[in-house]
Formats: sequence, structure tokens, C-alpha cells
Amino acid sequence: MPAARRELPTIGWREWASLPELKLPRVKAKIDSGARSSSLHADQIELFEQDDDLWVRFVVLPKQRSDARRIEVQMPVLETRDVRSSNGSVDRRPVIETPIVMHGQTWPIELTLADRGEMGFRMLLGRQAFRDRFLLDAGRSFLGGRLKSHPKGAAELPLELQPVDADLSSDEDDAL
Repeated sequence: MPAARRELPTIGWREWASLPELKLPRVKAKIDSGARSSSLHADQIELFEQDDDLWVRFVVLPKQRSDARRIEVQMPVLETRDVRSSNGSVDRRPVIETPIVMHGQTWPIELTLADRGEMGFRMLLGRQAFRDRFLLDAGRSFLGGRLKSHPKGAAELPLELQPVDADLSSDEDDAL
């Protein structure tokens, strides 16, 4: 293994991330080395043209098992892509590019938009998004920190300012 790879920070199979351009201060992401692409749960996906470019309008529902918080987003479409889902079906999905913040790093990623309402996580981070940035320890979770119960209004803080739980080894599910 090259020396540079051994020095990469380690992430677990679940991590908290922030998507600031989407006004999403935190989202629980499943890190999936078996998936090539990253995907974000989106509702009401609508493609439209603006200034001769393809754009997408969609609603993000960041909290798992809840549609109480809705974030409306409009973004330019990078491309549309055929994606094979875990059940083997192929769907054509819009792809957007947006910065992600995770473990104190910020970098651009491509996200396909799909209905992940029946999936366990609102976001899936595929291997293209974390390749050459992190090593994956599939037996651990939330190595970047675990969110604690927080006072009213703290949910709007950027991920870096969110309170974290000192116990990083627990795998119990979080509220989001």
C-alpha cells in the first residue's frame, strides 16, 4: 500500500455531512464502497430549462422517517446518468455538483437525485466521492463525531459547530 494512502483519515460506514449549497447543515450519510455514485433523497424532482441550460428543482427532506422539514432547491444539472439501483433496475437520474463538508474537509462531489424514501439513509456517499480522501473502516460509525441532543436552534448551526458526543463507538441510531 502506498505511504500516502496509509496517512488518509478514516471514516466509518455512517458519517455526518453538510451540504452548504443545499442549505443542509447536516445529513446522516451511509458510506458505501460498493456504490460508485453518491445519491441524495429528493422529492418532487422537476427538470426545466433556464438560460438554455438544464436545471433541476427538487425538495430535500433531510430528516429520516419524517417530511416535517422541507428544503426547496434549484441547481444546474451537470448531466443525466443511468444508474443501476441496488435492486438491479436502471433509472435515468439528474446529477448535480455541490460541495460536501465532512471531517473538516470541503470538496465538490457529484450527487444523483433519487427517491430514497424507502432506504435507510437520505444520502449515500459512493466510492468516487471519498476515493483518495479517506479510508473506510466498515466496522465503525461516526468517526467524525456523533451529534448530541442539542438546544433549540442548534440544528441550524453548521456541522462544524454542532455539539458532538464523546462516545464515538456506539452504533445506536440517531434522531436524524
